[in-house]
Amino acid sequence: MCLFCKIIKREIPSHKLFETELSYAFLDIGPLNKGHALVIPKFHAQKMHQLPDESLADLLPIAKKIALALGAENYNILQNNGRLAHQEVDHVHFHVIPKDVNGGLGIQWNTQKPTQDELKTICESLVEKISKL
Repeated sequence: MCLFCKIIKREIPSHKLFETELSYAFLDIGPLNKGHALVIPKFHAQKMHQLPDESLADLLPIAKKIALALGAENYNILQNNGRLAHQEVDHVHFHVIPKDVNGGLGIQWNTQKPTQDELKTICESLVEKISKL
C-alpha cells in the first residue's frame, strides 16, 4: 500500500488540516516553507488523468481554503505527474506552498521559442483530441 493511502487509513500519523468524503489535506513533513500542505484524493491514482472527475473537483476548493487560511499573499499550487516531472510519491497530490522571502518553491522556467505556425499545429491537434475525450 502506498504512503499516502496509509496516511488516509490512519496507519501513519499526519497533521490533518481538512478532510472530506473524497479528499484529505495535511501538513508536509518536509516543507519548503511554514504551512506547506498536501491535498490528496482518497481514491488511489498515480497520475492526475487517472482520477475520477468527482475527486478532481473536490481537491482545488480544499487547496483554496488552505491558501486562504495561510494568509500568504504569494503561494504556489504544484502537482507533478511521473518521475521526470519530479513526482516522488506515486499518489496524486497537490502541494500548497506559501512563498515569501524566507522560503517557498524555487522554479527555473526553461521556455522554448516555437513559431506561430508550430503553435497553430499544436493547437489544432490538441483541440481535435480534446473534442474526442
